[in-house]
Formats: sequence, C-alpha cells, structure tokens
Amino acid sequence: MKILAIETSCDDTGIAIISCNNTGAKVTEKKFKVLTNTLASQTEIHKKWGGVVPMLAKREHQKNLIPLFRKAIEESNLSDLSNISLDKKKEKIQNFLKKEKDLYQNLEQFLKSNQIPKFDAIAVTKGPGLDPCLWVGVNFAKALSFLLDIPIIPINHIEAHIYSSLIKKDHFTQFSPGKKINFPAISLIVSGGHTQLILIKKWGNYKILGETRDDAAGECFDKIAKLLGLEYPGGPKIAQEAKKWGKETSFSFPRPMLKHDNLDFSFSGLKTAVLYHLKELKELDEETKKEIAYEAQEAITDALTVKTIKAIKEYKIKTLIIGGGVSANQKLRNKIKNKIDASVELILPLPKMSTDNALMVGITAFYKYNKNKITDIKKLKADPNLRLKQ
Repeated sequence: MKILAIETSCDDTGIAIISCNNTGAKVTEKKFKVLTNTLASQTEIHKKWGGVVPMLAKREHQKNLIPLFRKAIEESNLSDLSNISLDKKKEKIQNFLKKEKDLYQNLEQFLKSNQIPKFDAIAVTKGPGLDPCLWVGVNFAKALSFLLDIPIIPINHIEAHIYSSLIKKDHFTQFSPGKKINFPAISLIVSGGHTQLILIKKWGNYKILGETRDDAAGECFDKIAKLLGLEYPGGPKIAQEAKKWGKETSFSFPRPMLKHDNLDFSFSGLKTAVLYHLKELKELDEETKKEIAYEAQEAITDALTVKTIKAIKEYKIKTLIIGGGVSANQKLRNKIKNKIDASVELILPLPKMSTDNALMVGITAFYKYNKNKITDIKKLKADPNLRLKQ
C-alpha cells in the first residue's frame, strides 16, 4: 500500500510518498520504504520579518504544493500512473479549495498534463500549528481525497515529531519504523511553537507531564536572536555565535522554574533578562554578542535538560525520545547524553528529520491507518490548538 503525506503546519511545505506491505504494529524494516520526501522551505521569505508571517506562509504553501506534488510523483518512480479528470467533480473540488483559489488553478492545470499514482490513503497534518497554513494542507488533502476516492488520515503534528525519531536513514532507503521501544518512555518535543514533556506508556497512549507556560524554547531562541541582530531562524544562529565563545561568561541569565515542583517550562523571563542586559550595555560589540548567545543557549538547554532528567527519574523511564527543531541543537544533545543514566535508551532524530517534514506525517499514518481513517471528509477540520489525546 502507498500513502501520500502532506505537511503545511507552519513555514515548511512537505510532500512524501511512502510504501509498506502492512500497517500498524506489523510494520517492519524490510517492508517499509520511503519513495520520496520533498520539502520547500520559506526561511528566506520570513527572514526579514524575524519570524513566520502566517498569511505569507499560507500564500507560499498554495504556491509550493503542486510543484512538490509533481516532483514527488516523478521521484517515486511508480508505474501505476493514470490520468485523472475533474469531470463532474469540478464543482466540489472548487468548493474544497474556495479559499485557496491559486491552489485550485494550479491543480486544474496539473491534471491536464500529468498522471497520478494509485494511493491507498492521504495523510495530512491536522494540527497544532498556524491556522491559515494548516487549512491549506487540509483542504488540499480533502480535494485529492474526493478526486481519488481514498480516505484521509489526520495526523497530530506533535505525535509526528515523536515518530520522526524512529527514522534511521535518509529518504529513498528503507529504515526502521518498527523499532521496538522499551516503555514507559518520555518524549521531549522542543521546537519554535512547542515545548512539552510527554509520558508514553505505549504507542498512542500519551500524558503531557509538563509544557511551557509562555514562550516555547525555539521561540525564545528566535526572539533573543532578533535582539542580537541575528537572522531568523534564531536557534542555529545563536548556536553558531555561542560556539565562538570559549570561556566563562561574566554574567549569568536565569534558569526559569528549575526549583519549582513540576515539569513545566517558562522562557519569556529569559528573553526579558537578555533585553534588560542589552539595555545596560553602552554598545553591543561582536565579542559581547558571542558571550550573550553562549549564556542564552546555556540557560535554555539547562532548563530543558534538568526538567527532562527529573521526569526520567520520577517516572522510572526506560526510553527518552527527543523531537522538534531544537532537538538538532548540539549543546542540548550533549548535555542530555552526559546526564542521562546508562540504563535509559536515548533516541534522537536525524538532524534533517528534526524540523517539519512530510515523512514524519507519513510514518505516523502507518501506525494510525487502521484507527484514524476518515471517509466522510466533511468532518475533517484543521485545529491549530490540537492536543495529544490523553
């Protein structure tokens, strides 16, 4: 069977096609294959704004989906292609994409000169994420579902980040989504929009143990980077500057909530501390910029590490899974590796799988295929505040 996966939760547009002989718990390394995993980044577009502008991101998703869809079909090298015509379905397809008129026109033009493989289902990110962006992917999935007469598998973006850590090789190769995990496990999901510690008793059984009360860790990186005059996205830029600082700092920033008797996070105070520190300076030279970047990264990664280790001990965890864009931060990886007990298995995503992509949506769909299929697509709605079911 083959699944088409779609990701448009924020500023990365993704299309992946994956194949497997079976689904759910029976998925094995030998039977699972990635046929293609395509991605279009909007970083350059949002860079001048210092963050993602939702309506600009929506526009780019509309522009990117069909070219990525074409590229994915070409790269998958599938032989069961067929011509698909809008015919009597045109009015309904137009209705599904009435808020994405450019996307509809691109789809109509595409169908005139391109063939489509036979898919068994479409997986799409339902939420959480930016509302305008999510709807582009959801409406595109609904249009294709109706056009091709196949079900949709709605995917929770946070859960997809958890599954993304199972990917052990690049796309176009086989890998191990069927990896046996020793439970109970904890997942630290840390990105631009989310910071959560999630208890996993078994696949699909989740409990949120702690989360940020204000800014996410990645958002904090972005805001501090902007204060320092560094480009978006802030995390990699701060890491680059911090790496240039090779000694003790002359000051320290707060590590919020480390003494609180819970597993929650808070990063807005750290951003404010950096702001006040900058106001006290007469000027921000390059050396001071490196020092601030270093100390800010230390503060963020300390908070993430301490809370994660606390959760592992409190819940007698056997496996730690880390996901989300900030999981690519080498300082965070090193700190957790150094603090984690040898009896706890640490599972980290490939750096390129830490950020948003359609492959993680597709792999999650294989596990959800038997339970989450939607045939009545009218019921499917994007949910920017979607929570993991507990």
